[in-house]
Amino acid sequence: MKNILSLFVGVVILLAVLGASGAFYTVDETQQVIVTQFGKLVGPPRTQAGLYFKLPFIQTANYFDKRVLEWNGDADQMPTREKRLIWVDTTARWRIGDVLKFMQRVGTEPNAQTRLDDIIDAKTRETISSHALVEAIRSSNRLLEEEENADAMEKTLDDFGETALAKIEKGREALSAMILSRAAEAVKDYGIDLIDVKIKRINYVSEVQQKVYERMISERKRAAEQFRSEGQGKKAEIEGQMVKELDLIQSEAYRKAQEIKGKADAQAIQIYADAYNNDPEFYSFIKTLEAYRKTMDGKTMLMLSTDNDFYGYLKGVPKPQ
Repeated sequence: MKNILSLFVGVVILLAVLGASGAFYTVDETQQVIVTQFGKLVGPPRTQAGLYFKLPFIQTANYFDKRVLEWNGDADQMPTREKRLIWVDTTARWRIGDVLKFMQRVGTEPNAQTRLDDIIDAKTRETISSHALVEAIRSSNRLLEEEENADAMEKTLDDFGETALAKIEKGREALSAMILSRAAEAVKDYGIDLIDVKIKRINYVSEVQQKVYERMISERKRAAEQFRSEGQGKKAEIEGQMVKELDLIQSEAYRKAQEIKGKADAQAIQIYADAYNNDPEFYSFIKTLEAYRKTMDGKTMLMLSTDNDFYGYLKGVPKPQ
């Protein structure tokens, strides 16, 4: 019984010593490990999560990240094909593809970031300098196609003698893919898999920015003037239609008024005629009184002969016969 207990205690002590000396190491889901012995590789890389054994004091576990990593470059000044200087800011995602080659060629993640700085910046400069600025700014000809279809705006020349909306052949997305292809090929030797490269931002250098802003302002003013002139034309069209409809309404109203007035005059004449036929003397009397009212007032002086018809009712109303 004592021998068994002593053996058990000895095994526990041995395991404790081995654990304390680093004989065991763990690999989690985000890591991959290379074991080296005096700088030389021992066995295949450990990429599966678990608990592993190595010789204490002699062998070393080298840990590397297995996840997708991010690279952010500094904005760099570079020329386009037209020799126009711009600031280009890029970003990328990468992972350690061949961990053994990565350890031998690069060693650490900071060293890998430095290599990516050199390679991606160089490939970006090489791609941007061989293409026009408009290729790096826009990804499609959508605005140009809308403009051609709507026929809403004339193409104007900018400060550099080019059309404000030039037609692109590749576009920003294609240039990003070209940078990715060239850089991915270059970083393979370092055990790095480059997943994607994106252009985050493109900006003009300060010497050009003011001219660009001025051109943008002039284009907006030109568009505003065009919309304003189109609005004035629409306004004139609406006002012309309104005047036309108003004249039509007024002419129709005048026609109807004259028609009603003519019927009224005819009816009045008919009434007068009937009254005259019924009592010509009374009709003559009424008309004469109307003539008196229109021609005389308190200050009127008339000189009439006694045989004048106009004087007849001033002498008195003749008695009916």
